[in-house]
Amino acid sequence: MAYADTLFDDYYLKYASYFIKDRAIPEITDGLKPVQRRILQTLFELDDGKYHKVANVVGQTMRFHPHGDQSIFGSLVNLANKDLFIDKQGNYGSILTGDQASAARYIECRLTPLAKETLHNPQITEYIDSYDGRNKEPVAFPAKIPVLLSMGAEGIASSMATRILPHNLIELMEAQIACLKGEPFLVLPDFPTGGSVDVSEYNDGNGKVIVRAKLDIRDPKRIVVRELPFGSTTESLINSMAAAAKKNKLKIAGISDYTADEVEIEIRLARGIQAEDTIDALYAFTDCESSISTNVLVIRDRHPCILPVTEVIKHNANHLLEVLEAELKVEEKQLRKRLHAKSLEQLFIEERIYKHIEEVKDQKLINDAVRQGFKPFETKVKELTDDDIENLLKVPIRRVSLYDINRANKEMKQIRSRLREIKEHLDNLTFYATTFLDKLIKKYREFYPRRTKITSFKQVDAREVAQRNLSLKYDKDSGYLGYGISNGNTLFSVSPYDRVVVIRKSGAYALHDGVEKLFVDKGMLYCDFVEPERIFTVVYRDEKGYPCVKRCKLEKFVLNRGYDLIPERCRILGLTTDPNPQVHVTYKPTPRMRVLEEEFDVSIYPVRGNRAKGIRLASKTLKSIKIIKKAIPEENKDQPPGDR
Repeated sequence: MAYADTLFDDYYLKYASYFIKDRAIPEITDGLKPVQRRILQTLFELDDGKYHKVANVVGQTMRFHPHGDQSIFGSLVNLANKDLFIDKQGNYGSILTGDQASAARYIECRLTPLAKETLHNPQITEYIDSYDGRNKEPVAFPAKIPVLLSMGAEGIASSMATRILPHNLIELMEAQIACLKGEPFLVLPDFPTGGSVDVSEYNDGNGKVIVRAKLDIRDPKRIVVRELPFGSTTESLINSMAAAAKKNKLKIAGISDYTADEVEIEIRLARGIQAEDTIDALYAFTDCESSISTNVLVIRDRHPCILPVTEVIKHNANHLLEVLEAELKVEEKQLRKRLHAKSLEQLFIEERIYKHIEEVKDQKLINDAVRQGFKPFETKVKELTDDDIENLLKVPIRRVSLYDINRANKEMKQIRSRLREIKEHLDNLTFYATTFLDKLIKKYREFYPRRTKITSFKQVDAREVAQRNLSLKYDKDSGYLGYGISNGNTLFSVSPYDRVVVIRKSGAYALHDGVEKLFVDKGMLYCDFVEPERIFTVVYRDEKGYPCVKRCKLEKFVLNRGYDLIPERCRILGLTTDPNPQVHVTYKPTPRMRVLEEEFDVSIYPVRGNRAKGIRLASKTLKSIKIIKKAIPEENKDQPPGDR
């Protein structure tokens, strides 16, 4: 049994680790999940400037992805609709309406210039074997922009989940520049569907935001939805409105959807209803307003971790420096190698070193002859390898006859000039990085404007705007209470969101939310809305049969949790909320008892906690009680209650 438990734990840990790191959670460096990275790698390999059938891209991606083609196709469509790295052609569905994309065989795609400029450089990319060992796939692309925050991400893994909201690409690059310069920066969400967002509780990416649709109320008889809140589509929004209208939470005459490239949902209001009076109800009862919790969970150094957004920006800024430095050093190495080869070729031809091999008959002595020819120029040639000699011996005769000294000198001068530039960039890497980002911002600013308005608004409480148009009834024959029962006496009007306090004849009480149908007993004593300042006066018989009174306020509740108003083995005889009650008590007669009835002004008794015991009125056995209203003297009737 112990072996089986250990085996299960081991297998589960491997499964969970794989799912977290290789499927559901994005990598902080390039902001991509593995399937997205594999799709882009395939597109980089296929790139020829032309569009490719998505079906072909999906098939080619399966060389890297050990799962079904549908997961690849869905991820590709989702990635293309981000409008960052994939240029799409055909019907990719709509993020506004929620329409699905056409089949993979009908649509096409290719890489965008932004992807080629900021993601791809195989010379500095680390590759690993694919799942079957036949191909190489990147561990992460050398991304130069904050891909993770620009696209956003959602994923659920074993005991972990991530929810990263999309941000504006231009603002992210400006934040990178500020970070590199050591200046303060702030980045806030920006959604492709527009709308507005309250970020007062965003908490640097690990809190929540409230999003709202953009509503046009210029016409008092209709409301037009112009922009959607993030996470909604026109279909889901209309469905939520229809559901609210069906439950009588909204008074609307009809809904029409004219959405095409831009959102336009017309809400026609019922007769006598104004647009301004319906706004709060739309926010409270439909998807026009929603709250989104965020959690920036990412993979960093092959381990999951939760980071604030500012930390992600700092990581991306430092990574940009590393990428640019690596690119410059690769270019520098290539240029030095090229300059070395050009210098050797120049000497080989201008100094006629090739003449040294004209009389050599033995193949083994050719290399020695060339080395001998370069002896006088050792100060100009730092190193002469066998590969260098091999390349020189492959120079065609026509190159020798057509060799242009001026052209060669000009070319080497350009190489040396570029090497000096690279050295200057390496010495001033931060300035080089900010200049690079400035060029990107200038190039792409018009393509990525901010769509979502940052604002602050109070979240609408559904209870405050709900109409109290439901009759709360109590059927004493069946003991049921609620607005969903057909028989019984109507107590008062409620909304589905109202909370009421119910006190049963046993003395048990509770706070209930949205009472549609609830069994409360066949002797309910009290039912009303919560009023913390209301004083309850309870008269009860204790376990010895003596009369007791208790005055208290019902202030603090846990919803649907039962509480006891009186001690155990006691029985409630009367309850009132009258602020000035009197109790008429009748005792059971006994020998030598002179006083059989008494009246008590219980308003003078202190108001205690709802868990406190009552106060005994008399040490006599109770026969009956009657709660009566305290008489007010004639001269005090016109005075306010506080002055009596």
